[in-house]
Amino acid sequence: MDEIDGAILRELQADGRIPYADLGPKVGLSPSAARQRLQRMIDAKVVQVVGVTDPMSMGGQAMALLGLRVDGDPRAVADELSRHDEVVYAVLTSGTFDLFAEVVCRRPHDLLDFVNDVVRPVEGIAAVESFPYFGIHTHRFLWDVT
Repeated sequence: MDEIDGAILRELQADGRIPYADLGPKVGLSPSAARQRLQRMIDAKVVQVVGVTDPMSMGGQAMALLGLRVDGDPRAVADELSRHDEVVYAVLTSGTFDLFAEVVCRRPHDLLDFVNDVVRPVEGIAAVESFPYFGIHTHRFLWDVT
């Protein structure tokens, strides 16, 4: 990846639907050259262009990142948690927590119920630490593309 590829990715992070007619000039290329560059990155599996929903704008009012300590295989716990619609993603880690899971619920008390009634009883979960974020807001995942 060079500086132009990085510029293309930064523009796509800001607006994933930007037309090539606008993208090309913003990164110093013609529209067709920008399209070719992006297609080359997609073909090389360097980047995926996907739609990402904002759970808060879709009715979720309470979100939390759950840090989970697991006795046994954390993959089995991740698989079990992923069966629930409230779990946006689950990722294995190699730090203090064995697994992180992001959870979205309609209301704060639903989040509390989900953690206590669904997550804690899962076999293999030794401890749950919840990092909640409440209210209507948007959040974006922006990675520094250099």
